[in-house]
Formats: sequence, C-alpha cells, structure tokens
Amino acid sequence: MRLEILQGDITTRDVDAIVNAANSSLMGGGGVDGAIHRAAGRELLAACMQVRERYPHGLPVGQAVATPGFKLPARWVIHTVGPNRHAGQNDPELLASCFRESLKVAASLGASSVAFPAISAGVYGWDAREVATVALDAVSRFDAESSRGLELVEFVLFSAATTDVFRSVFTASEG
Repeated sequence: MRLEILQGDITTRDVDAIVNAANSSLMGGGGVDGAIHRAAGRELLAACMQVRERYPHGLPVGQAVATPGFKLPARWVIHTVGPNRHAGQNDPELLASCFRESLKVAASLGASSVAFPAISAGVYGWDAREVATVALDAVSRFDAESSRGLELVEFVLFSAATTDVFRSVFTASEG
C-alpha cells in the first residue's frame, strides 16, 4: 500500500473514499465535517439522517460508517467520530480505532484509495504529532495484516504546519 501526505482540500481529492472527521450526530458541523457536507450537497445530510436511524444516540467514538459521496469526486464518504480530548477522551486506542475502522469500511466497499484528514487534531484537542503517530501506525498495521485491495492511503491536511508534522513523523518511522 502506498502512503502519501499532502497539503490541500480533502473534498477535491479524486480517490474512492474520503474520511470525514464527523461529530457523533453525523449532521454536519465545522472544520472538515462542514466542508465535506457543503461540497457533497444536501443529499449527504439526508443519507446521514438515514444512517442516524441505526445510531439514535449518535455514532460511537472510534466507529465508522459510509455514505455515498454525492457531488464529491470521491464515490464514498466514510464518517468516523474521533475522541475529544476536551471531553476526557484521551485514549490513543480510541483514535487508532477511527483509522482502523475507516480502513475496514473502505476495504469492504472495494475502495482502492482513501484519503484521511487529521482526525481529532484541532478543535478536539489532540496534538498533531500524536495524531500522526497513531494514524501512521494504524495504517501500517492494517497494511501488514490485510490491506484487502487498498492501494493508496492519503493524508490530506489543511495546514502547512500539520502537513510538516505528518511528514516528519512518517520520515522518522521509515528510518
């Protein structure tokens, strides 16, 4: 599996699936979540409302579900709820679960390429370096255990600073 780290807008990526750092309601929000909802169009909210019927108390932290991508270049959106450090959710295993479960969903859909944001960095209070370390480890373990058709994993990061952190962690893990 090839891994790439890019600075940019995840909503413009021509991959099979993009991962949404969603809130548990799946009803849209700010940051990556809001950008994905805006770019995908109203149909995404309707699809999320249907998914929400299976999760009346919200999608649990660390889990992942898929919807169509609608107006996005990506065929699917995989929604995952990252842990919120400000709410006391500081277990790295919860964060790793977001990446693992998203990869499992992508593989089950038959996706060969998937793009991730920096789940839980930013407003959820996780340090970008810790997110990068957990994310890269989860992807590496998934690849070693069974990539199941996944050929490309992108980390598409909004800021130059976060992109630099992910590249630094990736370079250190290779050496």
